[in-house]
Amino acid sequence: MPPRPRPFILVVNGRKVRQPVFVIGAPHSGADLFTRALKRTTGFHFTVGQPSVLSVVIAFARTPSIQEGRGEAAATVLRDAYAQGWQVTPHACMTCRPECQRATTRSAAGTCVDEREINRYGDASPALIYCAEALVDAFPDARIVQIVRDGRAVSAAMLSDPEELGFFRRGVANVESEFPNPFFGVETEADRTAWPTLSAAGKCAMRWRGAVHKMARLRSSLGAEQLTTFRYEQVVREPQQTAAALSEFIGAKVARLEIPHAQQETDSWRRLLNPAQLAEIEKVAGQQLRRVGYGD
Repeated sequence: MPPRPRPFILVVNGRKVRQPVFVIGAPHSGADLFTRALKRTTGFHFTVGQPSVLSVVIAFARTPSIQEGRGEAAATVLRDAYAQGWQVTPHACMTCRPECQRATTRSAAGTCVDEREINRYGDASPALIYCAEALVDAFPDARIVQIVRDGRAVSAAMLSDPEELGFFRRGVANVESEFPNPFFGVETEADRTAWPTLSAAGKCAMRWRGAVHKMARLRSSLGAEQLTTFRYEQVVREPQQTAAALSEFIGAKVARLEIPHAQQETDSWRRLLNPAQLAEIEKVAGQQLRRVGYGD
């Protein structure tokens, strides 16, 4: 039997990348709550949407076929992207997404972290959930943090997000040419047939449903030492307990979670969604909502 290849060790800013932490979930599921805490955790360099990373992640998410049968190649591309995205420079900090920049204050050097203090890395770029397997191939000791939220709340938030709605535009939603399509939640021929007839609310619900299915498959394929799942509503109710549980999982003392006032209302969907939207979300994702505990 030929010897197994030695694991690849990525070195960024002169330090080996060990046990990087990745936060994944459906859009508007609350990854930002963990982002703020991890960016303020001593020794962590945590990013969100560095261009070198985001371009790869979105490509993998929207065109999953380019990863099929190319596990090591996909892992190499992701490692290369993070080798660039985790570099600490004032320019790199300026190119992060606004939610990343808002999560911390810049140092006198114009960066979000002191390079000399870094001992851990992490990322919560949008759509990261759709290349989770490649992440684990790229970083076998990675720690994956999933967060799940009521699909009705997710749909309501997506409906007010022009960036997310932009993916539904004709010519952008590639559900016909790319099938199955986890990014849009189109998993069966019935889903593909139904897609053109759905309203924006229904398409948001299908995206949420697909993300929840993806998270369930990840839970069955990764051990508890590598993947953990939080529920948004519990995070909001119990931020201190959540921070303690997250600290134990990643092996680092996490700064306390701060919950903005606007995110403390967990059932705002009740006033934001009209009866027709609720009915379509129920039709598309009602079974999955109840399966994961959102049945009221």
